[in-house]
Amino acid sequence: MPEVLEIILFSFASGVTVILGWGLAGFRVLESGSTFLHSITAFGAGIITAAVALVLVPEGIAGLGIPRIIVAFVIGVFFFAVLNWFIKSRTGRVALFLVMLLDFIPEALALGAVFSASKATGLLLAIYIGLQNLPESYSAYFEFVGSGFSRRRTFAVMAPFSLVGVVAALIGFYFLTGTVALVAFIMMFSAGGILYLVFQEVAPKARIKENRIPAVVFTLGFLVGVIGHILFA
Repeated sequence: MPEVLEIILFSFASGVTVILGWGLAGFRVLESGSTFLHSITAFGAGIITAAVALVLVPEGIAGLGIPRIIVAFVIGVFFFAVLNWFIKSRTGRVALFLVMLLDFIPEALALGAVFSASKATGLLLAIYIGLQNLPESYSAYFEFVGSGFSRRRTFAVMAPFSLVGVVAALIGFYFLTGTVALVAFIMMFSAGGILYLVFQEVAPKARIKENRIPAVVFTLGFLVGVIGHILFA
């Protein structure tokens, strides 16, 4: 199979989990109680954190010196902080998961860029993206509904995200392949931004007072990321 078709397939599979999460929530396939929703959010956060620790940071370190690592990481933190504030100030509650769903765009760029050099890394990124999009989109559904969106309108907003990853991965493949330093910069940029979102938005959202279940589920999400890294790296 041509590489470009493999990239399209992997990136689409990682993005289509957004629609799957919407379906599971919209048709009440799973329960939607408070503890469950908080746990789903925590599970996604665990997977995202694993992706940062096991893929984004190591790949960034491998291609950059310390000064550029610092610059890329700090820029990522401030960019996502400003983006989060900008969207939140205009859309309210929905902003949290709109920003969270946007975090896979730089990851998808990296997926396409590294695919030629390392299909294993590209596949691993696709798996991480898919795993984190599923719980994010599931929780996002209830955020949208809580803000007055209908099920159809929520689908219209969330469905395009399933294709954004394909476009980003193709851009990465055609324009970033071979640019080791730039791809590493994107990795560290993403790591900084994602960690900011996890601690600023996701962790407080997942916590329930006097309930330890979400915290345990967070660690299980991280463990799933570790196992995925072992199996596919």
